[in-house]
Order: sequence, then structure tokens, then C-alpha cells
Amino acid sequence: MVQVLVKFPLTCIQPNLNILKNNSRSGPLHHAYRVQKTWQTRCSNQSAELTIDRRTANYQPSSWSHILFEPTSETDNEWENQTKILNKLENEVGSMLDCEDLEPQALIELINDIDQLGLSYRYRQKIKTALKKLRDLEDATGEKIKSSLHTSALYFRLLRQHGFEVSPDIFERFKDQNGNFNENLAGEIRGMLSLFEASHLAYEGENILNEAKPCASLHLKDSKEFVGSNMSEQITHALELPYHHRMRRLEARWRIEAYAKRSAKNQVLLELAKLDFNLVQSQLQSEVQEVSRWWKVVGLADKLDFARDRLMESFFWSVGMAFEPRFSKCRMAVTKAFTLITVLDDIYDIYGSLDELEQFTDAIVRWDLDAMKDLPEYMKLCFLALYNTISDLAYDTLKDKGEIIIPQLKKAWADLCKAFLQEAQWFYKKATPNFDEYIENGWISVSGAVQLIHAYFLVTENISKEAIECLDYHHDFLHWPCIIFRLTNDLSSSTAEIERGETTNAITCFMHETGLSEEFARQHISKMIEECWMKMNKQLLSPSPYKENFIQVAMDLARTALCQYQHGDAHSAPDVKAKNRIMSVLLDPIRLRETEDNATKYGDNTRGHFLTCS
Repeated sequence: MVQVLVKFPLTCIQPNLNILKNNSRSGPLHHAYRVQKTWQTRCSNQSAELTIDRRTANYQPSSWSHILFEPTSETDNEWENQTKILNKLENEVGSMLDCEDLEPQALIELINDIDQLGLSYRYRQKIKTALKKLRDLEDATGEKIKSSLHTSALYFRLLRQHGFEVSPDIFERFKDQNGNFNENLAGEIRGMLSLFEASHLAYEGENILNEAKPCASLHLKDSKEFVGSNMSEQITHALELPYHHRMRRLEARWRIEAYAKRSAKNQVLLELAKLDFNLVQSQLQSEVQEVSRWWKVVGLADKLDFARDRLMESFFWSVGMAFEPRFSKCRMAVTKAFTLITVLDDIYDIYGSLDELEQFTDAIVRWDLDAMKDLPEYMKLCFLALYNTISDLAYDTLKDKGEIIIPQLKKAWADLCKAFLQEAQWFYKKATPNFDEYIENGWISVSGAVQLIHAYFLVTENISKEAIECLDYHHDFLHWPCIIFRLTNDLSSSTAEIERGETTNAITCFMHETGLSEEFARQHISKMIEECWMKMNKQLLSPSPYKENFIQVAMDLARTALCQYQHGDAHSAPDVKAKNRIMSVLLDPIRLRETEDNATKYGDNTRGHFLTCS
């Protein structure tokens, strides 16, 4: 707790706030406001004492220094040449998928490799066509697929992952008369690994998959010391976090490096994956340059030293939600939203008094510039930064898609701030809500819904009224990923929050209500996360007003949350592991084969970093 005592004659200091409107763009929804603050002093004999009592979280400063540069023409030419090479390799891999002579097992392996190397977005329709063909020919070729545990599990996982209905009864043939998995499967390590991965695509009530998960996990743990180093790494990686739950772009990097170690590998596929990763990374770097300029102009990082500056972490989060090159606008919007959310979170959690927070929430709900006139100076800055950013997004959406989205965005931010305020009221009143009450508020306050609502309008080509109504009423595909976000956040940050005096999180609320231990509370919350995944798995095949693009983004929000809170709170307190993850996805290119062989065909493939980790 930090107490600041300020003494001054009240009539000697008079704030004068000039709001300058710069309407540099045309359009009814674009208002670019800037705040210019001056202080006028006049003498008086009256005096007063003002005590401001503020808390502090002692958050670490940003780990990133922003150094912008323009790429040289040589670098541009190099990437142009590599794009041509990529297009050639892409066509070759596409021909492999179209090959009529490919055996079913080989086709399944090829689709799996394409998916895990981060290339499935390039072959979305071809993969669906190939899987549908396998389904249609299942009576003729099914025995070839189902005779092997590995191929059966791979086939099952790929079908469910890509939206095909498939029964878990495919695994019944691998069980004995007592209903247990055959003991001789313990030696089929590759099959057990595939079964373990497939079990995470389960729906609620699918007992065979719920039994498969602990069975496969146990056998994999026991086998690690008896297998080669490459297989041991794969087992460790899967047991730590299954493939279905991993952030896709970060996972692609790991899989590319693991695939390169395999003795039997498709070199064309490997080189395509490396080029694709590097070219996507190059685009992401350009986007970071742009969003860094925006953040510098906004200036909140300089003005509000109590708040976290987490621009890079927010951009990394947006990449986790939507990494494909075509979703650039989505990444930019989510980054801006999450960066501002982080500042608002610190205002509500740490800095603002309850009276200030109630005023600020009212201003957000009203979404009226007149409502900000009585706010404290730091809140005026935040309100205008948010107002400008949302107005820009709404204007661009109206211009590009003809849709007015201000009502949905206003509601999303108002709901978020009301949820923030509820948590602040619990803190100031020293109240602990029951667990269900906390979760009902917490899945909103974690901010995932705001991010998904922004993303919906930027990844969806044809926006429907039905989908917008479902956004307003919080469709399940907003709800379940946000529950995972909330719970993983609380599992990682509860200790730090308790040290700051905050006792309202999922763990403490569950303990307070039930009287059970922290260990039991954590087990219960982990079980809830698993149940949310099963609900989302089922939603993949359930009728929905949302298209595949947005459904994938919603799933990827949950994956990114697991990634960022897997080893602690990588957003609030990023450690070396967290920084290395960002480096691997955004900054460090993968070395190409020709580079490693000291050939000159692709050039040096090294690029200067415009962001450095300090």
C-alpha cells in the first residue's frame, strides 16, 4: 500500500482541459480526439490538504524496446524470391494430397504432418476433400486404417478436428473382454501417444475416451526411459500439454524443429513449412511496427506509470488467436483492445478509488464525451484512448463491410467495465462471493468476450443478424473459451493476487464456500477446464450462426490462454520462458536447409530485429 500526501492551496491550482477534435478522416463514426492539459496557477490564501491513497502492484516494466527500421531493398528482393519458391513447393504438396495412388495410411500421415507443421490453412479445402473421401471409402479401406491403434487414433483425431462426425467406438476393438485396453498395447508407444492425443477431442459422456486418457498417459510415462530421445521429447511435450490445447503458431515452430530431426521425412514438406513460418513471421513483424507506432502516439505507457505496458504480449496473444496472414486487421484490433484492457484492469484492480471507478464505469456505459468531464485526469486519458480506438474500428468496419458495430462494441466494453467494478466492490467491501457468482462475473471480467466480439467482425466476411444477436446474448462459443481463460488465469495468478490483498478469485472463492483445501480447489478447477474443452469439442459439430473462421478463433483464445498461463502469468510477470516464446514466433526466423549447408540459393536469411528484449 502506498500513501501519497499532497498539500496545496486548492484555489491556487485550476485544471484546464482542452479537447481538440481532429477530424482527419471522413465518416460519421470517426472522431480523433487528442487531450492537451495545462495547469493555471493563481494565488489565494485558502489552503487544504488532499490525501490520495493508492495501491501498487509493482509490475515489472516492459521487457521490449521498440526500434523501428525500414527493410533494405535487398531484403525485399530476398523475400520475393523465397515467395516464388514457396509457391512452387506449395503446389508440390498440394499434388501429394490429390494423388489417387496414395494409401489411406500414408494420406492420413500426410494430412497430420501438414497440420502439425502449421500448413493446414493453405490446404483447408483439400484436407476436407481428402478426409471426406476416406470416410466415403471406409467400408473398402477401413480395415487398413483401423487395424493399427496409431492410425485409428490419428484418423479419429483428424476427423473430429476438421469437423467430421466420428464415433469413439473405433477404439472398441483394442479392448479386452473385461472392457480394458489390451495389455499388449503398452508396447505400442506410437499408438499410445496418438491415443492420448485423440482422447482430448472427447465429448462429455464418452467413457471410452475418458478411460483412454489416463491409461495412455500412464503407459507413456512408464515408457519414456526406454525409447529414443526424439520419441521421449514427443512424449514429454504431449504430457505437458496435448496438441489439441496448444497455441498453433508456437506449436508449429516446435513441430518443424522436431520434424527436421526425423530420419524419414518429406524434405519438400519441411522446406515449405520453414518458408511459410518465416514469411508469416515477416508479416507479423511489419504489423508490430504499425501497432507500436499507434501505442506510442496514444502515450498511456508514458502517462500512467502504475499500469502495465504489455504491447508485445498483447500482440503475441492476438497471433495465438488468429495467425493467418489474411487476419491482419483482426490481430491489430485485438492487440489494441488487449493493451487497453490491461491498463483498465490496473485502474480497477490497483489504482482507482471506488468513487472514481463508479464514475468511470458510468462514463463507459453512457459512451458520451460529456460523461468524462468530471473524471480524474488519468481517467480522461484512458476514456479518450478507448473512445478513439473503438471509433476507428467502427468507422473502418462501416467503410469496408457496411455494418454499424458501435452498439455491439459499446455493450462489450460496458459489460467488461461493470464486471471490473463488481470485483472492485467485492475488494473494497472485503466480501467473498460464492463460487458460481464469481464465475458468472469472472468469465466477463477476464476480457475474452471483448476480444472475441472484436475478432468476429474482422474474420467474418458475411456478418449475419443472427450471429450479432448471439454475440449480444453470449453464445456458448463465447462462454466456454472465456471460462477456460478465467480459470487458467486464476490458477497462475492467485498467489500474487493474495499477496496484494485481493482474495476474489476462483480458488479462494471455492475454498471459502466449501471449506476444502487449496489442492482440492485446484483439482476441481482443472476438472472444470477439461469439461469446458469437451463442451467446445461438441460445439464444433453443433448448429451455430458462426462460420468456421470465428469458431477457430474462439478455440484459439482458449489455447492461447493455456499457453500464457501454463508456467505462470506470462502477461503480468513475463519471465525468460515467456520472452523466448515471443522471440521464437515473432523475431527469430527458422534457418533453411540451404543456409545450413552454406549454400547461397536462398541467401543468408537473417534479418535485423526491430524489437529487442532488454
